[in-house]
Amino acid sequence: MTDTILANATLVLPDEVVRGQLRLSAGRIAAIATGTSVPPGAIDCEGDLVLPGLVELHTDNLERHLQPRPKVEWPHQAAIVAHDAELASTGITTVFDALRVGSVFSNTNAGYGEYARALATEILELRTQGALRISHFLHLRAEICSETLVEEMAKFGPDDCIGIVSLMDHTPGQRQFRDVGKLRDYVMGKRGLSDAEFDAHVESQQALRDKLGPLHETTAVAEARRYGATLASHDDTTAEQVAVSAGHGVHFAEFPTTLEAAQACRAKGIGVMMGAPNLIRGGSHSGNVAAHDLAEADLLDILSSDYVPSSLLTAALMLGDLWDDMPRAITTVTAAPAAATRLDDRGSLSIGLRADVIRVTRLGRASAVRGVWVQGTRVA
Repeated sequence: MTDTILANATLVLPDEVVRGQLRLSAGRIAAIATGTSVPPGAIDCEGDLVLPGLVELHTDNLERHLQPRPKVEWPHQAAIVAHDAELASTGITTVFDALRVGSVFSNTNAGYGEYARALATEILELRTQGALRISHFLHLRAEICSETLVEEMAKFGPDDCIGIVSLMDHTPGQRQFRDVGKLRDYVMGKRGLSDAEFDAHVESQQALRDKLGPLHETTAVAEARRYGATLASHDDTTAEQVAVSAGHGVHFAEFPTTLEAAQACRAKGIGVMMGAPNLIRGGSHSGNVAAHDLAEADLLDILSSDYVPSSLLTAALMLGDLWDDMPRAITTVTAAPAAATRLDDRGSLSIGLRADVIRVTRLGRASAVRGVWVQGTRVA
């Protein structure tokens, strides 16, 4: 294997930004040096940023490839490969593909079926075949307000590369959907329900949560432990909900909806993850707390691209400007998510770690990814 040298680059190291060069050898970062010289055979980065590959913990992007339009189902392997290529092009080198477990069959107007086990098998087969450009792990989104969570989670085990289990509770009237009016706009617009059908949906979901919620929450926590996965909460809103999350052993909180919840997470030692689209847009599309406000209050630890893969890099660079601390900002999309999921072999430009590296040109508020290497091999 030939070494790759990225020279005359602006290297964002764990604690500083320096002009220098990086040598990638045998899949690892072999050497780091300062200076602007370009050795023979090296890639002249012309001052571009060189960063660790981005680590994405929660993305809905695969769903968009699986169903590019309503009621249009795309062949799964083609969708997975296209999703993988898109993430690579945005600088993401490690992803936890989010798959929902827990289905609702009794509500014909707003129900949804099982898909996670079959899709996970396809992802893992492509991974084993070496058909994917970047590292893929699984993130099971355990839908507490569902009918089949216990049965669906039982189909997974420790060999399924499940890195994260998140406790998802979308019961109308609380957490993300405590404003039922906003939920009405979302569900009726997405599923074309009438007012009467929406009201029936709310009533059935609340009844389902009352009946099965405690069992499902206990099951999801136990299954995460069986898989060896990191446990995450989702849409915590109050200090009381954060206390329950802490009792379950939650390691990081996805998208807390209020300042109160974020502060409670910090007090409990739970990492706070916010959406990059929220930061870029200047606020939450659901009316929840703004990522910018949490960043200014020093309550933001991890960023996720959520539903826009390219947002992850852009938001991290925005944070670097906001905090006037680029290494700290880049940590929110590299070392911090890697540490949250116990991936200690990646996440920073450090000798001996995986050579997952990206080259980036800044274009005002935007940026252009000009090269992506995974374990030292160029993939984009």
